[in-house]
Formats: sequence, structure tokens, C-alpha cells
Amino acid sequence: MASEIIVNAANWETRVALMENNILMELYIEHKKDKGILGNVYKGKVIRVLPGMQAAFMDIGLEKAGFLYVSDIDFKDIMMEHDNLLGEVEINHDLEKEEVSEDEKMMGYSHTAAFPIEEMLREGQEIMVQISKNPLGHKGARLTSYITIPGRYLVFMPTINQVGISRRIESESERERLRNIVTELKPRESGYIVRTASQGRPREELENDVIYLNKLWQNIKKKSKKTRGPTLIYQDLDLIMRAVRDLVTKDVENIIIDNEEAYNECVKFVESYLPHLSRNIKLYDGKENIFDAYGLEVEISRSLGRKIWLKSGGNITIDQTEALTAVDVNTGKFVGKRNLEDTILKTNMEAVKEIVYQIRLRNIGGLIILDFIDMEKESSKEMVYGALEQALKTDRTHTTILKISELGLVEMTRKRVRDSIARTLCEACPYCEARGTIKSARTVCYDIFREITRISAGDLKHKIFLNVNPSVADLLLDEESDYLEELEKSLKTQIVIKADSSIHQEHFDITAA
Repeated sequence: MASEIIVNAANWETRVALMENNILMELYIEHKKDKGILGNVYKGKVIRVLPGMQAAFMDIGLEKAGFLYVSDIDFKDIMMEHDNLLGEVEINHDLEKEEVSEDEKMMGYSHTAAFPIEEMLREGQEIMVQISKNPLGHKGARLTSYITIPGRYLVFMPTINQVGISRRIESESERERLRNIVTELKPRESGYIVRTASQGRPREELENDVIYLNKLWQNIKKKSKKTRGPTLIYQDLDLIMRAVRDLVTKDVENIIIDNEEAYNECVKFVESYLPHLSRNIKLYDGKENIFDAYGLEVEISRSLGRKIWLKSGGNITIDQTEALTAVDVNTGKFVGKRNLEDTILKTNMEAVKEIVYQIRLRNIGGLIILDFIDMEKESSKEMVYGALEQALKTDRTHTTILKISELGLVEMTRKRVRDSIARTLCEACPYCEARGTIKSARTVCYDIFREITRISAGDLKHKIFLNVNPSVADLLLDEESDYLEELEKSLKTQIVIKADSSIHQEHFDITAA
């Protein structure tokens, strides 16, 4: 499918949009003041070892300490100072599989811990670690000592002796060709993951990738030996260069950049590393904002909404919580033309396409629950599940889905490697405290009545001053005025109400005189 990469590079923010057939499919945003650190390599210092959790907190020079699980520790390097242990165990990196997804290219493998963490790490110890997951919310960055360095066609794994092939390369003959080339080229006791972009590329280009990545790794090791932690050892490319490296496939026809400086830097990077892409890079010279010109701003705003309407009149609602994301499918205004089962099936089938699109665009990760409209026929359930499976094949991020349950629910997981658009562009509402709802004005009125009764109990108050939100004041002086008068009589007091628009609807200020 024809694809384009649209880059909006401003001084304060960089936005990269991947478009497929003129439709926005993926959006990447990097704020200059809050640049992502995924893939960065640090010389870190252990500040606390937690045997009960088999994890350690590490100071890597950031505001929040990173955390390192025992399964993410490369014990070969850590145990060099414990020579007596090195010969006692068989090294097992739990890397038997050859098929890997694109998002598993960086820190995606699980490893078998050889020793308890308290036998491998001690407080004050310095080791080289890499960010495997950006800080999310209140959590610090997740770390790994299994370093991986991505190139254009390969991902270098200096400490893992294995060759993996992207599962998106389906041709067995091509997989075998690539495996043989990389096996011959790779240094001893190290490994590579062959990325999808390597498909059809000649041996010479893969060899250039190997040379570049090996040289980069040698420089990283030298710098690590010369420095004391906590400090940054290696920083990954900026967003535009990463987009060129990771997103450009044979389907990408153009990379259009609206900033001349960013354009020149990109051309320079490409000419020295990916010369065959030079002709694809273009400088946008339109007067209109590039995202407006391509209709992307509207799609971004739409991606922040809770309800998305389907063409038939049905809709889906998306609710993100700390634990999971729930997607609910509704028939909405769609009543169908035949029978109920056909109406439900058509709505669910239409919803599948929109759900996968929204998950990719919003970059929703973690546990996702899809609540399809209940279907009676097993054949209908199979059709919907098959359509979902097929639609998810376009997603570069690894997903796992379970069959539709009897309740019409589909449980799925999607690897979370960066913040969703909502987390990037939005913050918790201070008005409702991220609940999504606030107390009604009437409920607040009754809270006020109870509070006035409480503070007046056993003590005569001649006058009570009440500062409230205007919506609450209107209700107190109108529909609730009878109750207010009864309260004044029973408490033998006068209640003076003042409306203040700066006061939260749920809040009020009571002063007794």
C-alpha cells in the first residue's frame, strides 16, 4: 500500500505521522522539553536491592530511579567478579524461537534468571543498563542490562548468541537467505534480529549495518569503562531519524518535512547511512500548516474523543483506565434492513476495522477488552474474530488475542512501548479528578445542607455566609429555596449565598458568624 511520512518539526515539538493510502495510521510526538529516553544506554548505580521483589532500583541520573528485574540482568557481565560461580551454571537466554515481531526488536525477550538478585547486585555497584520502557505515570523507567542497538536492517544483541527473524518476513526461502547471511557476518557470542526492512536487501547492505553497529557498540563499551555512574552513555536518534530508520519500507513513497533545518539534517543522515532514500525526502513549502494541509489535525482531535461513530450509524466508545482499556460496540442509530442478527453482525464487522485503527492511532497498550454486541450464531462470532485477526496483521506492535467469549468479550494485549496519544497530549482533569464525572449541583446542595446542620449543632449561629459555584447558587435560590428556608427556621439563622465562578462545582466555603 502507498505510504507517506509527514513531519511537522517545530522548535518546541516534533510530530511524525505515518499515512497509508492517505489515512493517518500512526502518530509519534516528541516534546523538546520531554524527549523520550527509550533505547538510551546509561552507566547506572544500584541504590537499593529488593530480594522480596527480585528487583533493584537504580540511579541513572534521571528524576526518578529506574527499576531492574532479575530476569533483565545479563549475569555474564555482572558475575565477572564472581569467578567461582561462572562455571557452575549453563547459560540460558530463553531465546529458542526464531520468529520475532517488530516491537520485540528492542528489549523484547524474557530471560531466565541464573541467580537471585541479591547474589548478583549490591548497593553502590555500577553497571551498564538500557531503557527498555519509558517512565509511565508515577513509575520510573524499566531497565535491562541486555543491551540492544537497532540499525536500519538489523538489531544488534552484543550479549546474546542468536539470530532471530522478523515474523513479518513470510517467505521461507527469504528467511533462510537472511539467516545464512547474518550468521556468517555476526561476531562470535553475539546475535542479531533481522528486521522486516531487510527483506530483499543485498548482502552488502546487511554487512554495512553489521560494521556500523559493531563499531557503535565498541564506542559504547569504551565510554562506559572511562566514566562513573550515573551518566548517559549512548542516546538513541531523535524522532525524525528514528522514523526514517524504523518506519520507511518499500511502500513509503515520500518523507515530507516542513522545517528546512530538520530537512537538511535528515538528508545528511540519509546520504551517509541510507543513500537510496535520498530521493524520497522532500521539503514542504506550502503556507498552510503541513498537518492542516493533509487533514491530520482533525484526525488527531478525533483520536482524543471517547465516542467514535461508524458509517452505518453504530458507534464504539473507548475508556482508558489504569488497569485496562475497554472498547464497547453499540448499534446506536443503526436499525438494519433484515433481521437482528444481520444488524448486529454488520455493526460488529464495521467496528472491528475502526477498533484496530483507533488502537494503532491512539497507541493503546496493555490489556484491552473488546465488548462486541452479543451474537447468537457461532458462524457470526467466527467471522468477527477472523476479521479482527486479519486487521491486526497491519499493526507493527505485537498483539495477542483470545477467542470471543460467551459474553461477547474479546481479551487482547498489545505491547506498551510508549505513551498513548491521550497520555502524551492530555492530563488528568483537575475538575473531576480524572473520574470522568462530578457531583451534580443538586447533590452539592444537599451536602451543603448537611454541613450547615453539622456546624450549627448545639451552637447558635446568627448568620452563615456561603460561597458556592454559580450553578449551585442558582439551584439553592430557585428549586431548593423551600428547603433552604426550612433550614434557616429550624437553626434560627440567616444563610447568605454568594456565587463565585472560581469555585469548583463540588466545593463550597461556609463561614459562621
